[in-house]
Amino acid sequence: MLFRSGEILPSVALDRDLPRVVAALELDLSALIATAPDHVEATAVHVFPAATQDLSLVVDRSVAAADVLAAVIEGAGELLESATIVDDYRGTGLADNEKSLTFALRFRAPDRTLTANEASESKLAGVAVAQQKFNATIRE
Repeated sequence: MLFRSGEILPSVALDRDLPRVVAALELDLSALIATAPDHVEATAVHVFPAATQDLSLVVDRSVAAADVLAAVIEGAGELLESATIVDDYRGTGLADNEKSLTFALRFRAPDRTLTANEASESKLAGVAVAQQKFNATIRE
């Protein structure tokens, strides 16, 4: 077993002048170390700030969110540092066969601070691929 945890009895905590609710954790470090990777790769420390933008696309309900995400990533290019889905909405304002997928996008250049226009151009390039593959439209 890697770990065990639980709450200490309130009477025991009070006897030791601890807060009423105290949790305890027993961790098997040997088991934890055994599961650690053999090789750890350091990531770069970024000097320039990221530009973040959200993107909401309307697609047919049958289209997988992961496929739309992959299309946005493909189109956005190398300025796109990360993209994650943050919402899958179906309801008021959309047709019965539609859903709206919202993505959080983070852009960064290694050699300069990006302008809002550069990030937007990269985002729109991702939209173009999603539009071509899945007939995606930007949700207004």
